[in-house]
Amino acid sequence: MSLERAIRAKIAGKRDLEQDKQAQEWIETVLGEKFPPGVAYEDHIKDGQVLCRLMNKLSPGSCPKINTSGGQFKMMENINSFLKAMTAYGVPDVDLFPTVDLYEKKDIGQVTTSLFALGRATYKHPEWAGPNLGPKPSDECKREFTEEQLRAGESIIGLQAGSNKGATQAGQNLGAGRKILLGK
Repeated sequence: MSLERAIRAKIAGKRDLEQDKQAQEWIETVLGEKFPPGVAYEDHIKDGQVLCRLMNKLSPGSCPKINTSGGQFKMMENINSFLKAMTAYGVPDVDLFPTVDLYEKKDIGQVTTSLFALGRATYKHPEWAGPNLGPKPSDECKREFTEEQLRAGESIIGLQAGSNKGATQAGQNLGAGRKILLGK
């Protein structure tokens, strides 16, 4: 098996079709329109038009220009516009996918992961009343300690690593003992 084929197989193995289906259903619900029957999820979002319309629903005006015709560079421009809008919406850079992963269908699993990151970002926007995608992100649980509480902790000897009080190696024998046979 060639290296390229092995890499493609590994990337395809990471793809979760159930997550693809959930992302597709979320997009359909937000946009209020179904994907065409018989068209694969990745083929329908490949040109970035659907994604830009999705972003404009979540944050109106975030993708001002959506190219509906033109060559591959115009379609890739749509994807880039969507990615910039995602960043502005609050999706971390580490959750974004490279443009070619979608346009050339190199890693659709990463695209779906990015859509889940966008769905999680909707939780942090109270103005969005529509559906969310993925689990709600946790909130920070900041704790405040007084100086007295911090000083009290310094006098305690921690036993995180355990204690050796009363520990011996007596009775420890794993496996058979070593037998020395002379004369053989």
